[in-house]
Amino acid sequence: MGKIYKYRKVTDAITTHCLIEPDYNLLKIDKRVAELATYDGWTYINVPDGIVLPAQPDQIQLIECESPQEALIDMQVVELIRRKYSINDELKILRLGANGDLTKFEAYNSYVEECRVWGVAEKAKLE
Repeated sequence: MGKIYKYRKVTDAITTHCLIEPDYNLLKIDKRVAELATYDGWTYINVPDGIVLPAQPDQIQLIECESPQEALIDMQVVELIRRKYSINDELKILRLGANGDLTKFEAYNSYVEECRVWGVAEKAKLE
């Protein structure tokens, strides 16, 4: 699946600085970095698994983006938690912590951990 990154192309008086890709022929790599879109001044790229980008010019700062699939899984984890605990209930349990009802705190903590583990497992399927 790979990773999604974004960066801004930088133009100075002499050149436009952009992403430097690996030498695919030299490395005998069939996969390629794909430019996905340019939006609001950001260029989005997909770097397939197994490709290591070479050092980039100082002007180029790559920022790793969460994939849409990972963002959806994160939302599903939050929804699972909300099915059992409202935001107010969650904040109250967390605020009181060990000073409150320890049974409630442990049950909440255990449930949230189950939801989190489910999310991690779902993200692992994307790789």
